[in-house]
Amino acid sequence: MDTSFDPTVVDAVVFDSYGTLVDTGAAAAVLEGVVDDPGAVATAWRENALFFSVVAGDLDEYATYYELHLDGLRDAVRAAGHDFPDERLRELNHVYHDLAPYDDVRRCFDRLADAGYRPSICSNGDPEMLASLVETTGIDGVVDTVVSADAIQTFKPAPEIYDHAATQLDVPADRLAHVTAHWMDVQGAENAGLQGVWLNREGAAWTAFGGEPSLVVDSLDELCTRLDV
Repeated sequence: MDTSFDPTVVDAVVFDSYGTLVDTGAAAAVLEGVVDDPGAVATAWRENALFFSVVAGDLDEYATYYELHLDGLRDAVRAAGHDFPDERLRELNHVYHDLAPYDDVRRCFDRLADAGYRPSICSNGDPEMLASLVETTGIDGVVDTVVSADAIQTFKPAPEIYDHAATQLDVPADRLAHVTAHWMDVQGAENAGLQGVWLNREGAAWTAFGGEPSLVVDSLDELCTRLDV
């Protein structure tokens, strides 16, 4: 895949959170012994929440990302033939405060911070979820700015959240690189004027819909190499 990435115009690097810095597949662990196919239900749980976030934006009906994941879990377990009370669903949903980080996250944030790239987060997650993520990834004290969709109650891939990140960092959008594992987030960032970096850890094929990323990397270490840090 051809790329158009220009590291010479990058003043700061912002990251997506769930699926990019922490492994959402790890949520399957809390479903062991609860449902027959924990992996499939965990995938549906996550995909439901992502879909709900897009629809919420279109309908102008905001709910926190935590609540959207709760609704996503409720539908996923119902589809698997279960109907749990709300208290039990909330217990299971709490795993999104304690997802396993990828092992290159702290190393990459350290390298970028040392080089002056102000590694930051731009996420749909609400502040409580993101506070937990910063703690579990070990980037507290290294991360520059944490930008939550909750502040403007608008989810990705709407341009407003990327604009909000640029404002919070006081960096023009076209001098930001946005790193994410999600094609929709790449295209949202590109649409808002950022350079979209696709973190393709699994060697997946790029979507046929929309434009291509400015850069594709298979790890955060490769991102650092491309930025010469």
